[in-house]
Amino acid sequence: MTTNRDFGAPRRTATSPIQPAAQTDLEAQSLAVSRMRSSTAGTDGAFSPHRPSSGGGSQRRPRRSNTAKSYKPRKQWQPGQEPGIDTHSPNDGRPTSHLPELNQHCDITVVDFSQDDILEHYLDNNTLETFLDRKRGDWVRCRWINVHGLSWDVIKLLGNHKALHRLAVEDLMNPKNRTKADWYSNHTYIVLTLQKLVHTNLESEDDSDHEGGEPDDESPDRKEIEARRRKEARRWFTSSLKSLLSPPKPRRKAMKSSPGPIDPLKEPHDVTNGFASAGSSASITSTTKPIRTLQRYFGGPNKERIEFMERKSALATKCLGVSVEQVSIFLTDDNTVISFFESSAEDIETPLIARLKARETILRLSCDASMVMQAIMDAIIDLAIPVVTAYQDAIGDLELDVLTQPDIHHTTALYVLNSEISLLRSTIQPIMSLLNALRDHKSESISTPGLSGRPPRFTSSNVVISPMTHTYLGDVEDHCILITQGLDQMKHAGDSMIDLIFNTIGAYQNESLKQLTLITMMFLPLTFLTGYFGMNFVRFTGVNNNSDLYFWWIAIPVMVATVLFLTRDMIKRSVIRTVQRRIIRQSREQRVKDEAYGRRRHT
Repeated sequence: MTTNRDFGAPRRTATSPIQPAAQTDLEAQSLAVSRMRSSTAGTDGAFSPHRPSSGGGSQRRPRRSNTAKSYKPRKQWQPGQEPGIDTHSPNDGRPTSHLPELNQHCDITVVDFSQDDILEHYLDNNTLETFLDRKRGDWVRCRWINVHGLSWDVIKLLGNHKALHRLAVEDLMNPKNRTKADWYSNHTYIVLTLQKLVHTNLESEDDSDHEGGEPDDESPDRKEIEARRRKEARRWFTSSLKSLLSPPKPRRKAMKSSPGPIDPLKEPHDVTNGFASAGSSASITSTTKPIRTLQRYFGGPNKERIEFMERKSALATKCLGVSVEQVSIFLTDDNTVISFFESSAEDIETPLIARLKARETILRLSCDASMVMQAIMDAIIDLAIPVVTAYQDAIGDLELDVLTQPDIHHTTALYVLNSEISLLRSTIQPIMSLLNALRDHKSESISTPGLSGRPPRFTSSNVVISPMTHTYLGDVEDHCILITQGLDQMKHAGDSMIDLIFNTIGAYQNESLKQLTLITMMFLPLTFLTGYFGMNFVRFTGVNNNSDLYFWWIAIPVMVATVLFLTRDMIKRSVIRTVQRRIIRQSREQRVKDEAYGRRRHT
């Protein structure tokens, strides 16, 4: 369940000897005070943890711990470490090996706009610091900073520039957080998941998203694609056959590598970072990008299970997949929005900039940062709609197969489909709670700038969600509800189809056993009579004085009598059912005649 936390605290003045002038961080202040007190106590000769006590006791010997350290949430994680990441401190009191290891090229877009003008700035890791040092123009009423990629140098610059809270910075750098909204004194941190439909390879050019329309079945491109698919199928069959025939190789222990920056582009199949190569479904000409599929995002450290689930995915036959990534949004009190995307910033940025460039749009007229935040969340939810449609198409194909030719192998596909639908629902459902938390947040009520006839004013107070944003967040919630209802319906249909498969297969087996039972009942008296007449009697008058027809004169009446006796209950139920159906049919025909006679009489 998404909760709403408020970490707001009154700001301290810059005259404090401990507090840095650029950031208000109460946790850092308390840490510095505790360090000063411990150092002062050490100089006064008081008890020090590094000095043995004067009681004469023996020093405690180090013991070997049996704590398993093989499974960690992330590489830099250690139990009991200081919460949060301070962007001002170079080491933040941590060892060098526990520092953040994010080093990636970031494409940064800064949009400054007002009702009369809009200006775009395209930056990267090297030019961001110079841009932030410049003074913000007086004409700028709202600023949106959109970051494509996660890199420690960019996060550090923006964290120092906007005094982002250390807990929010830590959540930003952790790629798997729960959907939530945290309220701090000068900004709000919002984190949610983005899910979109992607091509798992660039060979799916026959998808309907192609701008040129449906390709011709006889075109050279289509033939080349089919040839490559057949080649990939042969390669997969060969590798599978080799893996079955060759003995399994023992696993080797992973070599410890020296600490260094993690580049997702260089490690596309590492389950620890959960990235796989794929292209965006919105553009076939887009280059391959590192993504986290639905199974890799929730799959855990078991790489074999993840690869199996991806191969058996309902969308794998169509060369499609679901990309899941974390999106972090900072809403500050100076009417600024900072958004961080791992690989899908372009999908959100392009339509929003087009809306901002149009003067008559609400997003441009309002000059409200909370409305920009609402637009980002709305675009994220809109990207999930094609995912639901793709799963509806996949479950429709499975439903046709189950209804026409049910097979036990369909249960595997339905299980994987239900698993993916459940995972997808687990990413959409918390967003509804997040939207309710944003709408229920109590703050100072102010009118939306620019839409009430008055000039837009610059908000310098605490973070405020405008009344207009409250209204439009309800529309986003409606989309979430529709998506969740569609996922619930598909999951229920998948469970029903699994039950139908087992019931149908059980009915077929019962019918086969019924037929086998009837045949057994028919040959049961014949078997008995055959054994009787095959006895080696010295004197057998009936056999010696008659032909072979004598056996059938006895066998046929006995067989008929035995079958009728054993099937008496079945015959009884059939007769009763036939009589009941005849009575119902006669009653229905009589009612139709009476209704027709009544209509003729009234006319």
